Amino acid sequence: MFGTESSLSMFLNTLTPKFYVALTGTSSLISGLILIFEWWYFRKYGTSFIEQVSVSHLRPLLGGVDSSSPSNSNTSNGEADSNRQSVSECKVWRNPLNLFRGAEYNRYTWVTGREPLTYYDMNLSAQDHQTFFTCDSDHLRPADAIMQKAWRERNPQARISAAHEALELEDCATAYILLAEEEATTIMEAERLFKQALKAGEGCYRRSQQLQHHGTQYEAQHRRDTNVLVYIKRRLAMCSRKLGRTREAVKMMRDLMKEFPLLSMFNIHENLLESLLELQNYADVQAVLAKYDDISLPKSATICYTAALLKARAVSDKFSPEVASRRGLSTAEMNAVEAIHRAVEFNPHVPKYLLEMKSLILPPEHILKRGDSEAIAYAFFHLQHWKRVEGALNLLHCTWEGTFRMIPYPLEKGHLFYPYPICTETADRELLPTVFHEVSVYPKKELPFFILFTAGLCSFTAMLALLTHQFPELMGVFAKAFLSTLFAPLNFIMEKVESILPSSLWHQLTRI
Repeated sequence: MFGTESSLSMFLNTLTPKFYVALTGTSSLISGLILIFEWWYFRKYGTSFIEQVSVSHLRPLLGGVDSSSPSNSNTSNGEADSNRQSVSECKVWRNPLNLFRGAEYNRYTWVTGREPLTYYDMNLSAQDHQTFFTCDSDHLRPADAIMQKAWRERNPQARISAAHEALELEDCATAYILLAEEEATTIMEAERLFKQALKAGEGCYRRSQQLQHHGTQYEAQHRRDTNVLVYIKRRLAMCSRKLGRTREAVKMMRDLMKEFPLLSMFNIHENLLESLLELQNYADVQAVLAKYDDISLPKSATICYTAALLKARAVSDKFSPEVASRRGLSTAEMNAVEAIHRAVEFNPHVPKYLLEMKSLILPPEHILKRGDSEAIAYAFFHLQHWKRVEGALNLLHCTWEGTFRMIPYPLEKGHLFYPYPICTETADRELLPTVFHEVSVYPKKELPFFILFTAGLCSFTAMLALLTHQFPELMGVFAKAFLSTLFAPLNFIMEKVESILPSSLWHQLTRI
């Protein structure tokens, strides 16, 4: 026993200050590398790598999950229900107001050198095009067969070349669509191509309409031709809106909604709302909201925030927070504040863009409802309408944060809507160009424990290394005193054991 103590004491006395410098420096380097990796992983995936590995791999090994208990089975059923709800709420939707690739997105790339669309977003668009613009009978028409391959091409130039090849065979509506979307460099040029597409698309639509009841093949062809015609008319209306012919755009959208009332999946009413707001035709805006802001229909930021804007318009020009705090809110002001709280609960990312607390980027081609992508798409087109209503942004600025006092735990419960889905951040990081845009996260996540722990450990060991390098003798004394204090309880226990046990038995144990 005493030999072990003497050897330990001799080992500690032989350690030089250089050893302590190397030890603390190496510890600081390792903890710093762990900190950098943890921070990068948290910024990219929104969670701690160490915590994720612990929960996913270590807890099952330690027996943290017991699938045999009935309570756990009930819990798993509840989790499955919440997962199904989460999946439905995290569905990605086509942006109703998406820009033109050639005339708008590509122009931005030429000027800034940045890519405004992510690969994931463009891949979703390619899937949409194949769904809406192709059918099983395309091989019967050579031009459609070429376009079926063109929509699957990843290279833009290959798609454009295929569209020109299809037009050499016949007037093909989908070929004109592709050229209007991707090759046209101005809105006027895109409108000209869409008018040619409309002429070809109407002919195909009339022919397939007469044959739609002759079999499933003709029915699928008619459904495809209907999708093509609706898409063309909608984009023509959007061209008119962008070129300043807003009344013409409103008429085209109304006619389209009357002609095809069942195609609500295109969300044409959101285009109509934006155009009516541009005309400041608030009575018609209210009429559209009365039809689509229904409990049975899926909500959107456009629906909720436009309803809030109309309520705010009635009181915002005379609203003063000082006066309201003294006399209280009137009924109209209370209705406006409640509408703002409702909108903020649905999508809490929008106010920072409307109040210009966060910079805008070009909206993506697809959005996630209640996510940052939807907030960008809404604010990009509707910020001007909020600015036009006097005092509306001031009212929003004074009241929007009050929403979070009503729903302090947004992931567990909601007030007027379902609890806020936890999947929005991951989907938005796929949809938005995170290279030059910081994705808005709600609720704001605190730094994981392991990042704070490794940061503290790295700082502490770096300070020790610096002090040991500057004051080697003094730090050596401190290190020996610390180690002696650390081993003191163990030495005390060993002495007690030695005094209790017979010396011969202790000698045999030490030999073993």
